[in-house]
Amino acid sequence: QVQLVESGGGSVQAGGSLRLSCAVSGYTYSRYCMGWFRQAPGKEREGVAGISPNYLITRYTDSVKGRFTISQDNAKNILYLQMNSLKPEDTAMYYCAADPTPCSIDMRGRPEYDYWGQGTQVTVSS
Repeated sequence: QVQLVESGGGSVQAGGSLRLSCAVSGYTYSRYCMGWFRQAPGKEREGVAGISPNYLITRYTDSVKGRFTISQDNAKNILYLQMNSLKPEDTAMYYCAADPTPCSIDMRGRPEYDYWGQGTQVTVSS
């Protein structure tokens, strides 16, 4: 059973940075797409960033391109989301998720992932 535990959320002023972490267990990293999603109050969940099972390909939703970076530490089984130049509209609950192959990291397509963490809150003030 794949388990994911997020950490690193918090409150920050606009323009600041945060790094989210997601500890992953119970999986074989080479067989899963990994992604970060977010959901703001009153809004639908949206995909933020995804990384392919071989770590060679990353994809981002348009609103975070150039500001957010997804990465994975294979040795530690940790998924990261580095968030720079944060904006108030980035405020949301952030979730990491995993999906076994075949899988999609095209965040524009709203991929459905099988395994989810409990979420970590990110609040950006203006």
